[in-house]
Amino acid sequence: MTPSRPPAPAASAEPAELELRLGPVAHGGHTVARTGEGRVVFVRHGLPGELVRVRLTDSGPAARFWRGDVVDVLQADAHRRTEHVWAPADPLLTWRRGEPPVGGAEFGHAELEAQRALKAAVVTEQLTRLAGLEARIAVEPMPGEDPRGLGWRTRAHFAVDPAGRIGMHPHRSAAVVPVDGFPLVIPAIDDLRLGRLDLRGAERVDVAAPADGGTPLVHLGLAAGADRHRLRRELARLTADRDVSVTARAEGQRGPETWAGRPSVVEHAGPHRWEVSAEGFWQIHRAAPALLHQEVPAAAGARPGEHALDLYAGAGLFTAALADAVGEAGTVVAVEGSPVTSADARSAFAGRPAVRVERGSVDKVLARTWPLDAPARGRRRPARGGGAARPDVVVLDPPRAGAGRTVVDQLVALAPRRIAYLACDPATLARDLGRFRRAGWHVRSVRAFDMYPNTHHVETLAVLEP
Repeated sequence: MTPSRPPAPAASAEPAELELRLGPVAHGGHTVARTGEGRVVFVRHGLPGELVRVRLTDSGPAARFWRGDVVDVLQADAHRRTEHVWAPADPLLTWRRGEPPVGGAEFGHAELEAQRALKAAVVTEQLTRLAGLEARIAVEPMPGEDPRGLGWRTRAHFAVDPAGRIGMHPHRSAAVVPVDGFPLVIPAIDDLRLGRLDLRGAERVDVAAPADGGTPLVHLGLAAGADRHRLRRELARLTADRDVSVTARAEGQRGPETWAGRPSVVEHAGPHRWEVSAEGFWQIHRAAPALLHQEVPAAAGARPGEHALDLYAGAGLFTAALADAVGEAGTVVAVEGSPVTSADARSAFAGRPAVRVERGSVDKVLARTWPLDAPARGRRRPARGGGAARPDVVVLDPPRAGAGRTVVDQLVALAPRRIAYLACDPATLARDLGRFRRAGWHVRSVRAFDMYPNTHHVETLAVLEP
């Protein structure tokens, strides 16, 4: 069905809707189209080759390019689903009510096979253009994936609207659209029915539930002046008949308050156990910790007696496997910038003297631990006596911004025999790989994992050697 159209704009205004033939997929979850005049339009919720009607969400004569959402499909791709996986994220439905779709499932209109093909095209294009790599990437499904890509998130983050209802933001918007359920989360989170609570006084709600059925945790980010007593009474409705932990913290407050249960969730990977704080980091796909705990350290190839470096280590998912690989004769240095998450890592490895957890920004910790000599013949080398044995292997899992020039240069100077680089953003990964290659490094392999079904995100693992 064709959605109702907005009132016609004045003759001097930009059009509210356009009919466009969609071009190739671009990084960020868009397809690229052009108007008859050649203006670039980044379109969400479409598939390459489709003929669609697009509602412009960002336009104007001064804009470098326009943005828009598909609101009607005139000629559909064969891999377009007959029904979106989540109605609040479907612009064909929401714009009929005059409302934008929420984020969080922007590829939910496409079958999983088509989603992975789009992600593979993006990773391949970024590696070719930014890193100069001639590579054809296939995106691998996660073990035990749901046929529709649902029920995989063990973490969810919600905003709260003025009425106290949990909600999510539309793309590039601060507005909050109330939601009652989120099909991408594991059932233990959806079963909490947080949409039924009155959470006025909270600005944000973070939920974590271990994939193995452990106790879930609900954390409230409190607004200034929040009525804690009322919120505690409201959350008591949640904890009255189920095992749920609840914590809360206001901005500027030193640490969270525990309102029920414990201030962490218990996570496992391999034979190891972690207690991850409410505001700590953990891989969100239910199958990701087990898969990455095995694949990433294996890609690094640490051997008994060697020295390993785990950068942006989080709670130490890879640190544990690296420590197992190097054994008692080896060492592992784990570096994590978050005070909360580095404390989780210190707690996890308190009984392992061969593991040292360093808190701080990666570039500063590297500079402090392995200071560099003055440049000699155009190259810098780590000075002796920097406080730790130089690493034989390195694992890094940076945030979306990537490692960046400084850290790449520091790793080149350290000259480990192998680096395993896990990335959640193919563009920043490609830029960093390009820097490594220009420094004489070889990209041995690249793998991509579909760790975020029904979204445009993809996880990529690259192995480098000098």
